[in-house]
Amino acid sequence: DEPTSALDPQLVGEVLSVIRDLAHEHDLTMLLVTHEMRFAREVSDRVCFFDKGRICEQGKPEEIFGEPKEERTREFLSSVLR
Repeated sequence: DEPTSALDPQLVGEVLSVIRDLAHEHDLTMLLVTHEMRFAREVSDRVCFFDKGRICEQGKPEEIFGEPKEERTREFLSSVLR
């Protein structure tokens, strides 16, 4: 859950790189909760967006980040991917 939330901004990239490398090298399945959308888009096979404790949209990153179907997902992505 938010593995980079308490880190110095300079370390965030390094930690995300280690997580990505571990997942690929060991063919791991991970559940990662993050607000780092660029990282989620780059390393995920599937993403889920939650709103008020419920999944509001899920799918492949290219679908969700490319053309989200739900208004709430579009609003969130437009606010964090500026």
